[in-house]
Amino acid sequence: MHIDSTIFKAYDIRGVVPKSLNEDIARALGLAFADAALKSSEKVVAVGRDGRLSGSMLRDALVEGLLIGGVDVIDVGMVTTPMLYYAAHTLCHSGIQITGSHNPKDYNGFKMVLGGRAIYGEEILGLYAYMKDDANHKVSNTRGQLRHVDITEDYSNRITSDVKLSRKMKIVVDSGNGIAGATAPALFRAMGCEVIELFSEVDGNFPNHHPDPSKPENLKDLIHTLSTTDAELGLAFDGDGDRLGVVTKDGQTIYPDRQMLLFAKDVLSRVPGGSIVFDVKCSQQLAPAIKDFGGNPVMFKTGHSLIKAQMKKLDSPLGGEMSGHIFFKERWFGFDDGTYAGARLLEILSKSKDSNQVLLDLPTSFSTPELNVPCAEGEPHRVTQGILDIVKSSSMPSPEHQPILCDVDGLRIDWSDGFGLIRASNTTPVLVLRFEGQTNEALVRIEKDMMELLRAVKPDATFQGSAH
Repeated sequence: MHIDSTIFKAYDIRGVVPKSLNEDIARALGLAFADAALKSSEKVVAVGRDGRLSGSMLRDALVEGLLIGGVDVIDVGMVTTPMLYYAAHTLCHSGIQITGSHNPKDYNGFKMVLGGRAIYGEEILGLYAYMKDDANHKVSNTRGQLRHVDITEDYSNRITSDVKLSRKMKIVVDSGNGIAGATAPALFRAMGCEVIELFSEVDGNFPNHHPDPSKPENLKDLIHTLSTTDAELGLAFDGDGDRLGVVTKDGQTIYPDRQMLLFAKDVLSRVPGGSIVFDVKCSQQLAPAIKDFGGNPVMFKTGHSLIKAQMKKLDSPLGGEMSGHIFFKERWFGFDDGTYAGARLLEILSKSKDSNQVLLDLPTSFSTPELNVPCAEGEPHRVTQGILDIVKSSSMPSPEHQPILCDVDGLRIDWSDGFGLIRASNTTPVLVLRFEGQTNEALVRIEKDMMELLRAVKPDATFQGSAH
């Protein structure tokens, strides 16, 4: 069996079905994961899948691999990734979600929890090593048992029993035909919201727009509905429901680093001195605000598994990524959950009569959304290393602004008036760019300096997305 090594990413497995990901791969993964689970004294694995068209086929093969590998399986059906995580925290300690997240519709993949930890890096490569050795493709003497559990009611009750609104709110929820549409609108109604639904029907063809709220073009329908109704807030979810997008009444996107300002202030009011973890794509304004709220700001690598591992290491009550993953440990389990983050946001905003104004009053700057530079497979990491080599061996751009270099994940350069970032994506063959300036002039200068650096290594670099 040929196994494409490129599907094994930094913190999950992703590939194109059936080109690099198929039933044989899924079955082999089940065997490999069963072996890893049993070696960790884990005898039960929960399995879920999102709404992608290949999910059912991959689920059948994965479950068969787990069962013949000797572990019991709890099939929780078609659920969001956070609901699978919930199952792996309440029904057992390990689980696999079959999901392509925000990738194009022909992708699918696996996000994995082993012994209560989201696995990443060397552990994922260990699965690959096990899978590619044909000698390991053997059946256990004891076949595992399969059972089916519907966790929807328990999951929803757990949230609505704890997260409370101070007043009723009318919101728009755009699920983008992703799996969140099956549960999120009902949960918000149970909290006391009036909900206008957009694209709640789960459809792996994603016929209306791609379910990725980090891209401005995917929020147009949400913005239009807010402008033509009396709803006060818009929420959007990605394909597997672990990321949240937020839009104000007047159509402004509140990016996750600004959401984190609200969440950090709220959480630190109950956990003073807590370490708040955020990724390298977040605003320069986040760290000083966390300090002002009485917390310890920690900038770290992008990646949901990586952020969760750092949070566990620091006993952090809250973490967040610019892509929309928000991780609440305080009052929750520490995993990323778009629906839960939306509920906590509504709880905070419901304390004010004007939620729109609360959001618009958050500190702002001149910044870009996430910008992508298409690359060949394997090229992004080579390019970022080349840029780092140039920067470390020569004078920095705009030296009059006293730049600070951070290489925790690609290259981030912070000046006194903004920052620029170039890093390699861990899920698709692209470079990820983001620029921020305290003034528009600073933003233009920083973008120019960073693009000059990039083009010194990749002369044909052009980004997708709107920079200003």
